Amino acid sequence: MNIESALIIYNKRAISNEIHVSIGVHEHFIYFFLLLLFSSPLFAQNDSIQQISAPSFNTSFQSEKIKKSFINEQEIHYSYDRKKVEKVAIINAGLYGSSMIGLYTAWYKNYPMGKFHTFNDLAEWQQMDKIGHSYSAYTMGKFSMEMWRHTGIERKKRILIGGLSGAAYQTVIEVLDGFSSEWGWSWGDIGANIVGSGLLMAQEFAWDEQKFQLKTSFHRKKYDEAILNQRSDVLFGKSSVERFLKDYNGQTYWMSAGIKSLFPSSTLPSWLQISIGTGAEGMFGATENIGKDNNGNVIFSRPDIKRYRQWYIAPDVDLTKIKTKRKGIKTALFILNSLKFPMPALEYSNKRFKWNWVSF
Repeated sequence: MNIESALIIYNKRAISNEIHVSIGVHEHFIYFFLLLLFSSPLFAQNDSIQQISAPSFNTSFQSEKIKKSFINEQEIHYSYDRKKVEKVAIINAGLYGSSMIGLYTAWYKNYPMGKFHTFNDLAEWQQMDKIGHSYSAYTMGKFSMEMWRHTGIERKKRILIGGLSGAAYQTVIEVLDGFSSEWGWSWGDIGANIVGSGLLMAQEFAWDEQKFQLKTSFHRKKYDEAILNQRSDVLFGKSSVERFLKDYNGQTYWMSAGIKSLFPSSTLPSWLQISIGTGAEGMFGATENIGKDNNGNVIFSRPDIKRYRQWYIAPDVDLTKIKTKRKGIKTALFILNSLKFPMPALEYSNKRFKWNWVSF
């Protein structure tokens, strides 16, 4: 069993007593960060990820010629290296294969398996889990795509292979869910995976850059009522890591766009972004704030707590635009750029606006 499988098993066991709790997005986060761990040495051996600016020309003919050759110039920056191709392929195949085998052997094998079936979970968790699926597919694909970029393979192959990797990995998990009596194939999850990978690849094909970036942030929730904290411990786990992976009340997902990237003539710094985020509050069950044990007995009932969505608008920082010659720092900034930088934000929820000096 590899590290990823062990963590996935631990997370699932933590919620096995809650009948209506969906698997959620935590296994995808685990895969993503494990992928970062394994592939960081590969990034460290190469030049950092960077945008190559085309030189300016006076004539429209020359400018058009440069636009057409822009992608080729950027790809030339990384010459084809067969050894790197093999290394990246082995890393991806090893992670995919071992995690799937370990996950099935240690978890799904212990639960009844039956006929393939579907499960409609669109109404659960204010759709925060679906947004998480899109984010995971986007982020895993983005990181994989950059790994392949460093091998120097042809651009279209890099985008397709890397871009589809996130959705492909999560689809395999969805198949296992489909044969498990405890869960089921979710078309909502599949749709969300496709949206995440599609957003990544569409931008890469169109602009060879991510003008609109998906990010996430988290704040640990603490409540004045002991029963709510106890309920959160049961549903989402006690540790901060478990809460980060499973507590949808503390998760926020963002779409950040670089102002200068959208408006090249702007004099604003290239690292400045504007970000729109969404989250949800008051969720102590998948569809309602009622919990039952395995015998159907009600063990938690708080229908008085309102479940509602939140919307945010805030400035953000594109960490990849920070200039540094240190390769390790550049790699770290690329990794951390998948997280939303804490900033003041204007929140809209419960039909009113609210100002937050710091939003995570």
